[in-house]
Amino acid sequence: MAYNRGILVTGGAGFLGSHLCERLLGQGHSVICVDNFFTGTRENVAQLLGHPRFELIRHDVTFPLYLEVDEIWNLACPASPIHYQHDPVATTKTSVHGAINMLGLAKRTRAKIFQASTSEVYGDPAVHPQTEDYWGNVNPIGPRSCYDEGKRCAETLFFDYHRQHRMRIKVARLFNTYGPRMHPGDGRVVSNFIVQALRGEDITVYGEGTQTRSFCYVDDMIEGFVRLMNSPDEVTGPINLGNPGEFTIRELAEKVIDLTGSKSKIVNKPLPADDPRQRQPDIGRARALLDWQPTIQLEEGLNRTIPYFDTLLRGA
Repeated sequence: MAYNRGILVTGGAGFLGSHLCERLLGQGHSVICVDNFFTGTRENVAQLLGHPRFELIRHDVTFPLYLEVDEIWNLACPASPIHYQHDPVATTKTSVHGAINMLGLAKRTRAKIFQASTSEVYGDPAVHPQTEDYWGNVNPIGPRSCYDEGKRCAETLFFDYHRQHRMRIKVARLFNTYGPRMHPGDGRVVSNFIVQALRGEDITVYGEGTQTRSFCYVDDMIEGFVRLMNSPDEVTGPINLGNPGEFTIRELAEKVIDLTGSKSKIVNKPLPADDPRQRQPDIGRARALLDWQPTIQLEEGLNRTIPYFDTLLRGA
């Protein structure tokens, strides 16, 4: 590492943000973690609070922030349907106003800035697997639009700032990610299934469970983040980051039951509106430009994640 960078991580007390803060501190940088604790928690960064190069600020990115930093990692936004649909107007404001505020800060400080975008920009894709040059199939007025269109608008802002102000930007499109520190009540399929299996409850599968997802373990995702941020300035993205291994939701449910030794049964419920039928990243660009691909496959990742939820549910 060449020098100790001053780094701002928005959404830094969230699932991904807390892992990123740890990684950056481990590389010798000074980290300012900003979070409004809507979905993030102090517990996620509790082990960092005494660190001499770590600072935690409670702040909502929809309001401006004035700091001196070298890098900005913009991860602030609720990312699960239960949370982002709770207050859809606030979700859109977090994506759009948050991007404007962080880009403004980056412009003033001449900082390099990273945007955690999402595979949801592809909507219910008509192309499979999804490549970065696919424009997507998104419902602009549906219940998921606050998140999908908010993230799409944030990408627009990043590239307009790049073209208009020659700012150094990095845009990653994240596919399903899982691991320790996921919120147990976030409604995401991995956390849902693990919690239900550990409690011996029925595992709820929406539709017939034939819809597919690709699951990336958190350590692999953070490695992709760092490689993208440290890549040459001409590598702006967007770049897909995710595990191209594709599983049906029913396969995931069966695997979780097997690994937890649960007696849970699978029950089917109606499919939510605008739920994508397929989701699989084409990571050819990440392989070519970042020399990155996931190394932790689903079974190993689940075996690392299940003990976290087991401890959490036992209240230890």
